[in-house]
Amino acid sequence: MKKIITSKNAPAPIGPYNQAVLTGNTLYISGQIPINPKTGELNEGDIKEETKQSMENLKAILLEADMDFEHVIKATIFVADMHQFSQINEVYGSYFSADTAPARETVEVSNLPKFVNVEISMIAVK
Repeated sequence: MKKIITSKNAPAPIGPYNQAVLTGNTLYISGQIPINPKTGELNEGDIKEETKQSMENLKAILLEADMDFEHVIKATIFVADMHQFSQINEVYGSYFSADTAPARETVEVSNLPKFVNVEISMIAVK
């Protein structure tokens, strides 16, 4: 059985999907882009600001499911420009302990929704 997880502190979906789905003890979080949930507008600062907003959106969804970043077992980062990876990684890494960081892949893509520079999805287990 699946339970839909929705947080008012993360942006509403921009298509036919949900912010997250909980099935059993596993939470599947849809990719988050740097949309400010309060304004519905893109946070179009530098790549560090975009990454931070994406991570804060993920954090809000995790909290709604009574989880935090320690529960994350897998992350996927999509980037528009791999040359920005070190800056993205710096912000992303600040949300995890190196000893318990999740598995991850980072993939460069030609475009992302709303033509943002970064999108991050996660899987967490309680």
